[in-house]
Amino acid sequence: MIDQGDESNVHPMAERFRGFLPVVIDVETGGFNCQTDAILEIAATTITMNNEGQLCIDKTFDYNIEPFPGANLEPAALEFTGIDPHHPFREADPEEMAFPDLLQSIRKQVKTHDCNRAVLVGHNAHFDHGFVMAAVERCQIKRNPFHPFSVFDTATLSGLAFGQTVLAKACQTAEIEFDNSKAHSAAYDTKKTAELFCSIVNKWTNLGGWPL
Repeated sequence: MIDQGDESNVHPMAERFRGFLPVVIDVETGGFNCQTDAILEIAATTITMNNEGQLCIDKTFDYNIEPFPGANLEPAALEFTGIDPHHPFREADPEEMAFPDLLQSIRKQVKTHDCNRAVLVGHNAHFDHGFVMAAVERCQIKRNPFHPFSVFDTATLSGLAFGQTVLAKACQTAEIEFDNSKAHSAAYDTKKTAELFCSIVNKWTNLGGWPL
């Protein structure tokens, strides 16, 4: 059990990653270029810590996103994700509505956990980070809770822990249920990436790697 001392009310997460709150992000996009290609879905799952020092999933936020004006949509990307950006029942929000709402929710979670800022966790995290930062710039958002360049990459971590870098295979090796028919949905992939991240960090804790 984490002992914070009788006089401390600081959330234990604040001390785990030197003041960073891990926030798992997945974006589904219309291509690979974060400057020109549309974000079609985004989901974020915040991570918390229980009294035993184990990481666990906290809150999840997800949005369908309207392509920004002039955004590129690669047919191959749409075929891969199965997303129809013009489907009448998508109930998608424009970036300038969705991103301020999402980032405000994340800032609240950062404050709740007594952290200084968020750090993006993702599977091949620099891909998601690039799209998030490009959207923040397009929307002219001034209060971005995410670190401008640092990320935690579960592809790298799962390669170390399980010898796998593909999300589905890493989850299977970690004994996390993974349904391929639900993959390439931002909400589903985010939750599975969050489970994988927690599994790896908790495994390290259980092996005696933290606290030092």
